[in-house]
Amino acid sequence: MIKKHLWLLAAVILTCSTAAAEPGGWGVSFGYGEADPSIDIYRLGLKKDFTAKWFENSTGYLSGYFELSYNRWEHDSGNIDAIAFSPVFAYYFGDADNLVVPYIEAGIGGAYLDEYHIADRNLSSSLQFEDRVGLGLRIDFLDLSFRYMHYSNASIKKPNHGIDILIFTTSIQF
Repeated sequence: MIKKHLWLLAAVILTCSTAAAEPGGWGVSFGYGEADPSIDIYRLGLKKDFTAKWFENSTGYLSGYFELSYNRWEHDSGNIDAIAFSPVFAYYFGDADNLVVPYIEAGIGGAYLDEYHIADRNLSSSLQFEDRVGLGLRIDFLDLSFRYMHYSNASIKKPNHGIDILIFTTSIQF
């Protein structure tokens, strides 16, 4: 099943990257993080920057990106494979043409999990919300970020244990 998801995501990334009309609008992200108790998180994503910039001033501007991701959560008691989609708003400090651009980000999206039990967590449903806040740094075509992410079903079904993740992500923008 995991190979099927990876091939599907690779096909989407290849198709979208070759269809991109202007450079700098797309990115591929790779992430690793952890959740309690001893759950390893792996993440592979495809990003598309927003074309709009809001509230531009001498400090920076508000924009963001969409991210489609494949996630793998691993624990001794079992694994979860997930597909997620999130719009993410980011406030970029400085000008977009600067070599180094720090930013803060926040977003809420949706996720589909193939299993909803891992370690001592019962997430109760395959459909989950993916919340995130983070800090990042774009250095030319490289994007480094550190995020706090939370998955839960917003108590649509109980119990709703949720899961908290700290994750480091590297993206290559093209």
